[in-house]
Amino acid sequence: MIENEIVEKINKLKKEKNAVILAHCYQNPEIDLVADYVGDSLGLSKLASKTNADIIVFAGVYFMAETAKILSPEKKVLLPNRKSGCNMADMIDLRMVREFKTKYPNIPLVCYVNSTAEVKAECDVCCTSANAIEVVRSMNVKKVLFAPDCYLGSWVQKNLPNVEVISYPGYCPTHLRISPEDIKQAKEKYPNGVVLVHPECRQEVVELSDFTGSTTQIFDYVKKTNHEMYIICTEKGVVDRLQRDYKDKNFVLINEKIVCHNMKQNTLEDIYNALLNEEFEVNVDEKIRKLALKSINAMISIKSGKQVVTQ
Repeated sequence: MIENEIVEKINKLKKEKNAVILAHCYQNPEIDLVADYVGDSLGLSKLASKTNADIIVFAGVYFMAETAKILSPEKKVLLPNRKSGCNMADMIDLRMVREFKTKYPNIPLVCYVNSTAEVKAECDVCCTSANAIEVVRSMNVKKVLFAPDCYLGSWVQKNLPNVEVISYPGYCPTHLRISPEDIKQAKEKYPNGVVLVHPECRQEVVELSDFTGSTTQIFDYVKKTNHEMYIICTEKGVVDRLQRDYKDKNFVLINEKIVCHNMKQNTLEDIYNALLNEEFEVNVDEKIRKLALKSINAMISIKSGKQVVTQ
């Protein structure tokens, strides 16, 4: 089917089945043509939970669809392409997280939302790349375990020197492709450019940045500023959307290797078939769901000024 035809068919199905379509901003930009919401994983799941939709179609990766199910257990959650996983989330499973906790007993565990429901269920509080520092600070502890992203853990450690952050050795392979040499070369080529870096990057890269933040924070920074060039150090999908939405501004991707192939698995055809056949449903065991929800709610409660109470 041609693009206009499949978009029309998806939108028709969406109305018939009372579905909401979520698109993570690392998706191919044509997915936005049918998406009701585009953004970061947890933010999308929270938005979907507030709708009256019967079906959530999550154009992202598996752990994101799980999070949507955790927050909306009454809704049917579909992952358009069942092969769409996350290498970082796959680096730690239930056995591994329990071994990590056993190795460092009586230390609270902070879990990045880029993890499976089982791992979320084992932690004290979840965090995002935007609020990781705030979450750890709110715990008011001297030591904390952090999983699965050691580079986000390093970012927290740098900003909270009075807290010992013990990180699990997981990482995002896509962000790891960005090197300090890439930054130095980009600054030489664009001396008036600003370097925007995601905290999943290695610390040597972060230290060369002009701004470090989550995907949403990078979008907000661009919206509120005017620079000659923005050097973007995160997944290519972010640059695709920035170039589309801010045609009067200049952007460059730090290097052409910064593509998450798992995120690119989903296509408009996949979304159509998933919605038509209601296939590739994502479910979470109820006991695990409740424990994972508890850790997510512990994070959400921080904004109300409450201190995280560890288990």
